Amino acid sequence: MEPLAQRPDGLTLLRISTPEQGEPWRAAFAGAYQEVWSEPPYNERFSSEEAGAVLPRALRIPDQITLLAVRDSGVVAGFAMAFPVGSKADVVRDIRGLLPIDETFYFAELGIMEQWRQTGLGKQLIELRLQLIDRTRFTHVILRTSATRNAAYEMYKRLGFEDTGVYTEVASRRNDGSFRTDRRLFMAKVLGG
Repeated sequence: MEPLAQRPDGLTLLRISTPEQGEPWRAAFAGAYQEVWSEPPYNERFSSEEAGAVLPRALRIPDQITLLAVRDSGVVAGFAMAFPVGSKADVVRDIRGLLPIDETFYFAELGIMEQWRQTGLGKQLIELRLQLIDRTRFTHVILRTSATRNAAYEMYKRLGFEDTGVYTEVASRRNDGSFRTDRRLFMAKVLGG
């Protein structure tokens, strides 16, 4: 496990590379994952088992980048995951022809617990992922965000991501127990050398 930064607010930013390194953080990650995605605009409900499976599954993807913002007490305040877009078949289907698949990295997850929002943590996790991408292999980054023009959308715009005008529908279980889709927008960034 590689500590990348120590923040003045007491959070340590870690890069987790293997399922074994992620195991001590799995339960805290699952709780954070459930809480973050249960809020607007997504209002998604994940069982403990579903949320607990996200971290080890991501850590098995070749060339993945997984970052956790943690406290010594075992709290996960934020998380960020990324991997080559080719490992995400549904995204490949949606963006084929838009970007070169073999040269595109996918920012899969970015979640910040409410008490650490508006502290620069989200921006820092995005910037760290951008720095960690192998620029000799990847020329583009793509992500999905809510089609609602919210604070996340504005943050991505400030960091150089562009609205592609391409949307997708994502189906999931909602807080009320129903299964519905919500509209997500793809945003992309060209990586400098």
